[in-house]
Amino acid sequence: MSDRYDAIVIGAGQGGGPLAGKIAKAGKHVALIERQHAGGTCVNEGCTPTKTMIASARAAHLARRAPDYGVHSGDGEVRVDLGRVRQRKRAMVQSFRQGSESSLRKIDNLDLLMGTGRFTAPHDIHVDLKGGGTRALTAPTVILDVGTRPVIPPIDGLDTVPYHTNASLMELSEVPDQLLVLGGGYVGVEFAQMFRRFGSRVTLLQRGSQLLPREDPDVAETLTDILRDEGIDVRLNANADAVEAMGNGLRLNATVDGERQSFDGSHLLVAAGRRPNTGDLGLEHAGIDPTPRGFVPVDDRLRTRVSGIYALGDVTGGPAFTHTSYDDHRILASDLLGDGGHRGTRERILAYTVYTDPQLGRVGLTEHEARDAGLDVQVATLPMSSVARALETDETRGLLKAVVDATTGQLLGAAALGPEGGELAAALQIAMLGNLSYTTLRDAPIAHPTYAESLNNLFAKL
Repeated sequence: MSDRYDAIVIGAGQGGGPLAGKIAKAGKHVALIERQHAGGTCVNEGCTPTKTMIASARAAHLARRAPDYGVHSGDGEVRVDLGRVRQRKRAMVQSFRQGSESSLRKIDNLDLLMGTGRFTAPHDIHVDLKGGGTRALTAPTVILDVGTRPVIPPIDGLDTVPYHTNASLMELSEVPDQLLVLGGGYVGVEFAQMFRRFGSRVTLLQRGSQLLPREDPDVAETLTDILRDEGIDVRLNANADAVEAMGNGLRLNATVDGERQSFDGSHLLVAAGRRPNTGDLGLEHAGIDPTPRGFVPVDDRLRTRVSGIYALGDVTGGPAFTHTSYDDHRILASDLLGDGGHRGTRERILAYTVYTDPQLGRVGLTEHEARDAGLDVQVATLPMSSVARALETDETRGLLKAVVDATTGQLLGAAALGPEGGELAAALQIAMLGNLSYTTLRDAPIAHPTYAESLNNLFAKL
């Protein structure tokens, strides 16, 4: 016999947890199944721990730069206690994790089950409980928020060396001597800079011709110059061929621009992308055909092809950001709880931030996306070295870039690679949500001297 619920949510991430709570508060009986920790990747392995450690790395960077501001102390040597950094990170994660789980357990009509769930039929779920035992559940509504995990590429010898993912690298108690970073996406660039600032020698190998492949080349090139300026050895067009143990470290053999090269390191971070946690979900029993990469296909209302089964967050193959997952829960809550809303994923304007230093804030379309779509655009760029606030704080690396519809004057997208670039992107996102023209931003009396004031000068370029 199966325990009957009104809804079953598999995964207590940043979409599944809040959605289960809202459904339960609406008076429906909900089972929320979580394999490991409440809060999902963001709280446990992503945003919270990473950005906490990045703050420590920035403190070390600023300490080294203190003489640039006329500040001197002690012998001038900066030492990083990675064990203390880790302790601070762990405390932050534990606080956020416990807060998430405690909030869920206090909700009436919600049963939080720690274990692994899988389909046995379209609306039937078998749960292997973490503490032992099993449960059989059934519900007319099943929602998937199972997230993703790191991709481990098929490189010869990789399984013979102690490589790291982002999660395990953050558990080190001592700073690596020589860190090899395999992958130049968002995770790769953040960790490369962070550990360089902790004191590691860092080599970053990127398979493609630029870092951050989704960004415009000029933005990616500017960030590459920033990383190289900090002493990171960035190698583009680098294909990893094989890995082998070497003494207390390892050697990575790669083909770089067509030439065989070897790179020695004490530690290896594999940051080659992520894949969905759908392999043991029993999708075949639900009648769901995943994509070739294992993602769950959904429409713009997050519905699968099977009636009553939905998916949200990273497992759908859409933009893999915490705020996207959280917004997915709003869309499904509106649909499932019948408040008359008709929100979908197509109309939303997304922003995100890469937490390098300076930050890369991005909203809307890139220039190449806009041109590929056949849009008639104008493009404005402004180096951060022309921003008064950046000059005053001596943080002049980076650039601002905006893409505008040449006919309507509407902002289509922007990149803010500079101090507080994420905050600038959020300001531009709000302008886009309000359908403001670029002339409104150009002529607005923004407070001086702020970073946001640079929008006046940026749009004056058009």
